[in-house]
Amino acid sequence: MTVRVVELDALPAAERELSALGCDRAGVRLMAPKSVFRAVRAKALRPAAANILKQEMLSFGGEAATAYGSIDHSVAATDVLICGTLKQFRLLTEKLKQHQFGLPALAAEIAAALAAYDRAPAPLKVGPLTLDFGLRTYIMGILNVTPDSFSDGGRYLAPAAALARAEELSEAGADIIDIGGESTRPGAAPLPAAEELERVIPVIKALARRRGLALSIDTRKAAVARRALEAGAHLVNDVSGLRFDKKMAGVLAQDRVPVCLMHMKGTPKTMQKKPVYNDLLGEIITGLSESIAIANNAGILLEKIIVDPGFGFGKTAAHNLEIAARLRELKVLGRPILLGPSRKSTIGRVLSLPPEERVEGTAACVALAISGGANLVRVHDVRAISRVVRMTDAIVRRERSW
Repeated sequence: MTVRVVELDALPAAERELSALGCDRAGVRLMAPKSVFRAVRAKALRPAAANILKQEMLSFGGEAATAYGSIDHSVAATDVLICGTLKQFRLLTEKLKQHQFGLPALAAEIAAALAAYDRAPAPLKVGPLTLDFGLRTYIMGILNVTPDSFSDGGRYLAPAAALARAEELSEAGADIIDIGGESTRPGAAPLPAAEELERVIPVIKALARRRGLALSIDTRKAAVARRALEAGAHLVNDVSGLRFDKKMAGVLAQDRVPVCLMHMKGTPKTMQKKPVYNDLLGEIITGLSESIAIANNAGILLEKIIVDPGFGFGKTAAHNLEIAARLRELKVLGRPILLGPSRKSTIGRVLSLPPEERVEGTAACVALAISGGANLVRVHDVRAISRVVRMTDAIVRRERSW
């Protein structure tokens, strides 16, 4: 066969393909942006703005779809699906700067989203570790110091057991140890801060004495985060996205530490009571954008933020599978993406297996997540998953690290 379809999902891929044909450098620079296609969804535009945007994109050979009532203004607002090459988007954003109706600001948003989508986040320092996201995927090992976590509750509640487990995770390949003292399993009620502190602080203090180990505290509470940071933690993993405790953002801004902001619909106690979404990825991105705004308004630098779509937090099994399949869409936020599918009930439902037998299902989710743009994965079974990560990185990143 003399014809084949070529996958050109980003500029580097287009540049490689054109160079392989023997095109000169000037030709590669000219044609590569014409070879990469993107579809961008803009939300809630007034019909006047939507109609102008549509006509401008059509004039450059692209396409834009609006609600049926946009043309005669019979709808108050419409989303717009804009489709075209990177070259066409570049022409569009330049032209929109000349218009009214908020289109210059929209042009800036489109340009920023496309730029973020096509580049790796900047390196992030977490305690003694610098995460270079252009180099590889990083592993966060789960250390639950709880009696009631869904998968390993009670196994590491004693400080000695927790320390031994942390050592095991580190030796198996964990880059960060994520220490949690409050279970956020479906149906879980909030734990008093004093009890949470009693569980995590001795473990953090002991682990902090080991040089070179990056530590994360998995908590929603400002008081716990503050004490954990004082004890030696380097990162705060807040499953509420700074919404549970209004003081959390201020604590993080003061200490200037990285934070992982997760999307969750509801609370752990209520989140699995028939969660419904009209636009799953759109609502997750909007929710994470709002959490980022809370962080920025408190003085937390954008470059200190990691985002997590909340696999299993206020989502059905179908929602979780869709997140895994469409994870790349979160790249428009311009922040490192963390996914935590480890041993989750979605895997158990698909494979009909208990938590302790879900490592292969977790591995499949991790491999697809890395292919879809994940920069960090949060897992229990670090030794097995570290091998999956290395192999997937070798395929996806094609960097010679072996």
